[in-house]
Amino acid sequence: MAQVQSISAAADHVMAALVSGLEIEFGRPAGTALAARFLAAEEVDFHWDARIQECWIGSYCRGDDAEIELDRVRILGRIDGRWFVAVMLVDGDGNAHGMLGRRSFGRAKPAKAAFADA
Repeated sequence: MAQVQSISAAADHVMAALVSGLEIEFGRPAGTALAARFLAAEEVDFHWDARIQECWIGSYCRGDDAEIELDRVRILGRIDGRWFVAVMLVDGDGNAHGMLGRRSFGRAKPAKAAFADA
């Protein structure tokens, strides 16, 4: 049976904090453009940190003798005003190592429905 757990993360503030920091460092016009590049380069970490809910799906079998055992975890979150549902690869310490897939939504209701149905 899957377990759903609410995460106390400031999901809406992830992108705002990134843009704010970049604007301070590089000026207002560059903040948003640089934030989009940072988000793309570090999408796994940003999405993991922006999660609101998570649900353990099961172990991730890579087929080889890997040093790290990973689990598949479904997450629901929000970044920059957009909702998402994603499947992450997470180690036993709660660190994200990859993203297997992600769907984006403009509203909370369809995102929550996709999270529940996935």
